[in-house]
Formats: sequence, structure tokens, C-alpha cells
Amino acid sequence: MAAPAGPATLAAPAPDAPAAVPDGSGSAPDRPGAGPPEGARGGGRGRVPWARAGGPGRLDRLGPDRLVRAVRTAPRGGRAHLLPLLAVVALLAAPTGADGSGPGGATLADAASGVLAVWCAVRLTRARVRPLTRLAAVVLGLPAVGICAAAVASHDPAAGLPGVVRHLQVLVLVPAAVVLTLRDRRDLVTVARALVGLALVQGAIGVVQYATGTGASYMGEDVRAVGTFGASDVMGMATVVSYGIVAAVGLALGGPRGRARVAALVCAALLAVPLVLSFSRGAWIATVLVCGAQLALTGARRALGAALVAGALGVVLVGGLGVGSAMVQERVASITQVTAAPDRSVTDRYTLWAAAAGMWRERPLTGVGLKGFPSHRDAHASLALSSGSDTAGAGAGFRRQPLLSPHNMYLLVLGEQGLLGLLAVAGGWLALLVCACRRLPAARRTGRHLDCALVATGLLGWQLVDFLYADIGGPSTVLTAVVLGVAAWWALAGPDAPPEGARG
Repeated sequence: MAAPAGPATLAAPAPDAPAAVPDGSGSAPDRPGAGPPEGARGGGRGRVPWARAGGPGRLDRLGPDRLVRAVRTAPRGGRAHLLPLLAVVALLAAPTGADGSGPGGATLADAASGVLAVWCAVRLTRARVRPLTRLAAVVLGLPAVGICAAAVASHDPAAGLPGVVRHLQVLVLVPAAVVLTLRDRRDLVTVARALVGLALVQGAIGVVQYATGTGASYMGEDVRAVGTFGASDVMGMATVVSYGIVAAVGLALGGPRGRARVAALVCAALLAVPLVLSFSRGAWIATVLVCGAQLALTGARRALGAALVAGALGVVLVGGLGVGSAMVQERVASITQVTAAPDRSVTDRYTLWAAAAGMWRERPLTGVGLKGFPSHRDAHASLALSSGSDTAGAGAGFRRQPLLSPHNMYLLVLGEQGLLGLLAVAGGWLALLVCACRRLPAARRTGRHLDCALVATGLLGWQLVDFLYADIGGPSTVLTAVVLGVAAWWALAGPDAPPEGARG
């Protein structure tokens, strides 16, 4: 005689009986966006952990996608699973060598990203379930198509092998590991706060560098804020601080009212100072555009108020406190003169862009091969290109740094990987952007997970804009991989994401 099913006893349903759910509306996995029962969140008091799966007696009847979703929504405690990911972010605060990297060009954060990828692989091997939906696997794996094709078609595959490893790390492996690591909204918020914390650390170091004249050389003075990244990676601190601002603004606009929102707004305001002192025009443009879009998504009145506050803050910083006043004004003015009277850096950039386009015309389908831009540059560049850029300061002596990339990610991919690579890499990013934006209206309408939406979509938007003026390279590149992973999680596997069969 079977014992009655109590709170701690799981009775397997009959083979022909439908799975019971608390509200009687059908099987939970069949309802798009259904979350675990209310009692199952945060420890599952009063509910069985496998209520969404229809009880353990039904696990063998679930498809792989529903099984993975049931596993992900089962009650969990703590945030220990985030430690490898948070270690990648935290180690970016560690000082790098004079050349901006450690031995062999790698950093501690790069090593931590490798540990993160291996840790995820071990977890998946032990779980023996398909970790990603078909859509997620295709979108995340798409860049590998162009990378491998360019490597195979290269004249010197051995020379391009380091480029293959680096591109797979940044564009495929680390983003996929981040997607597999994040589980719910609180995980994403934790990572966003870690980005803000890293930005505050790097920004504080940058402000001190400007105030004490120990930064990188800019217009003959060692005043450029570069944080711990050194003079060889002047975009590193600007990138980190920009990520922090976008994340803070997203948390403030989409999070619940209270001290957390005030703290996020204060952090965003504080980070504006080192961003200005980085003298990075590309980071300025991308940050202004993305933060403006975040504000516009939350209402015209709030956007207008924030614009007035930002304008007042700019007047106080530059006009009142004199934060880099003359240099900042000249740098801002140069943005509008990139065609009429470009400076040396802009002229070099235009020349490098033309060289990348020339490489693509020479080998339109698969490009000249990964890491092939430096060796083919002089054959396609005009005489307007200088021999390199001068770097000094921030603990390093004078150095003539060669121009080894076009400072445009899209043109770099086009030149080295050809049209096939550009369609694969940029196509994957476009798919992420479309999927992320498709989830924005529901987040705005319901208010649920709006902070996740603004943070993830904002970070992805910032990166895609910044890639017009920059490319991957330097110690901060691994953080770009983390950002792509955060955006991919929201777009493809985030909270309330529709099941694979429900995607339109």
C-alpha cells in the first residue's frame, strides 16, 4: 500500500497523467517565460524543486531543452558558481607590465578566463546534458566559422595560430562560458556591480595619475589617465570606465527604488571624471550614445532631466573645477574636425582603414589571414601613414609603438578574415542585438528584469559602437569577452526567455 504523498514525498504521476502544476494552467515548461513556483525561489520552501519539470518521474520524458531549463530554475543557494567569472573581472585591476601585458603577452585575467572555460567544460561533462539551445549554440559558435576558414586559407597558418587562439578565446569560448555561468537576474546584477567596482578602482587610479602628472603622455604632459593598463594600452581604462558607467546607469534606471539606485547614480557620476581624463574620443561618443538610449527607453521626462543634470555636471567639472579644461575642450573640438582638419592620429586611422579595405579587395572571401594585417599593411597603405605612435609615461619610458591594426574591428575582420569572416562575426553580434532588443518591450511593460535589459543591451550597444574606432587587443580585451557573454545570456538564455520552439 503506497504511502500518501506529503510535503517531503514525491509521488510519480501515472504515465498517461499530465504533469500537475500549482496553478493548473498546464505544464510549466510549455508556457513561454514561466518561472519556477513562487515558493521554489530562494530555497524552494513548501514546493518541490522539480515542480517545473513535472516531478522526477517525468524527467525521462522531457526533451533536452526542457531538462536544461528545469535544472537552471531549480533552487540554488549562494553565488559560489560566480567566483571564476568574478575572478576574471577582479584580476583586471592587477598592474600589467610596461608593455601592457605579462610574459608572452598574456595577463592574469587571461589565465583566469581559461580557468573559467575549463571549469564550465568540466561541469557540463559531469552533468551530461546539452548546455545550450540550438539558437544559442549557432549564434555563439558562428564567429568560429570565419576564424577557422581564415586560418585554413592563410598563406602561413602557423603564424596565424596565436590569432586563432585569441579570437576563439574572446569571441567564442569566454562568452559561451559566461552564458553557462549566469543563472538568474541576481547573477547578472552581481557581475554588473563587479564591473562598476573595477571601473571605480581603475578610475580612481586614473584621476590620481592626472592630478600628480604620472599618467601617460598627452600633448607633452604626463596627464592622460590610463589606470593600471599603462601607456601601451591607453584605451584600456577608458573601456573599463565606460562599461562601469553603462552598467551603473542601467542598474539605476531599471532597478528598484532605494539606496541601490542612489548608489548606482553616484557611481555613474563619479566615473564621468576619469572618462573625461582618458581623452578617448571613441569612448566618449559610445558612452554618450548608449546612455542616451538607456534614458530614452525609460521615458522622455527622465531623459530630459538626466540631460540637464549631465550638462550641469559637465559645466562644474570643466568650467568650475577646471578638470582638464583646455585639453578637454581641444579634444572635444577635434571630434568635429575629423574631416576638415584631422590630426595625426585621425590621418593614420584613415590610412589604416584604407589599407584594410585594400587587403579585402586582394582576397575578398577569406582575407589575408589572422595576424596578417601587420605584414600586409605597407603594401596597401599610402605614404600618409606614420611609422608609429609615440608612447611614454605611466611608469614607462619613451617608445615608438608600431601601428599593427586598423583601429576598427569590422575592418580588421574584413581584412584578415574576408567577407566570410565579417558575415560570421558581425552576423552573430547582430543576432545578439536583435534578440536582446526583442526582449526590451516586455521588460519595459512589466518592469521585471528591466535592469538586466538595460545593462546587457547597453553594454552590447556600447561595444558595437566602440568597434567603429577600436578593435580587440591589449589586457582589457578579456573584459570585452565577458561583456559579450553577458549580452548573449540576456538575449538567448536570460530570465523569462522564451523556449526554443517559441522563438519567432
